[in-house]
Amino acid sequence: MVIGVAGGTASGKTTVVSKIVASLGDDQVTVLEHDRYYRDHPQLRLEERASLNYDHPDALETDLMVSHVQALRAGQAIAAPVYDFTRHTRLPATEPVAARRVIIIEGILIFVDASLRALMDVKVFVDTDADTRFIRRLSRDVADRGRTMDSVIDQYLGTVKPMHLEFVEPSKRYADIIIPQGGYNTVATDMLLTMIRSLAGR
Repeated sequence: MVIGVAGGTASGKTTVVSKIVASLGDDQVTVLEHDRYYRDHPQLRLEERASLNYDHPDALETDLMVSHVQALRAGQAIAAPVYDFTRHTRLPATEPVAARRVIIIEGILIFVDASLRALMDVKVFVDTDADTRFIRRLSRDVADRGRTMDSVIDQYLGTVKPMHLEFVEPSKRYADIIIPQGGYNTVATDMLLTMIRSLAGR
């Protein structure tokens, strides 16, 4: 079973994914993040890479992700790319990812691509208000990704917010389930987990 978990930046997707994994068990679930598939631009200097629009669908090598999800569905392991967010570059090394009973695809733009959507059995959209998402993103990028506060604000206003309105928010219409207020909506999350356990036969 393939579960897609989408939503705006810092909406709580990872929280929802973690709860699904905890509910089903680590040994039953493979998680594959769309963020792994950012295109590499080794010809550009760091400053030039930092200024690219990473929130447009063209920024991601989604065709490669589609082929990897197809392989996982067929029970085959994949060599997933590894992305360095501090330097905006894809690392030479890959990471082996095993096929398990449930595959979770996570990312802000995973519902935009029709061929990727077609591989999903359940599509979940984590919906959180813009102010909350911005505050979470600011805290995360400064603490975990080595960004300055000014760079995070500039990126949010320049590309993140416009691309959310153009691509992410409209893709919500493809969702089977929408979780308001992010991963901390325990009622909605518990209902989702009950449904997934039923579909997964657990």
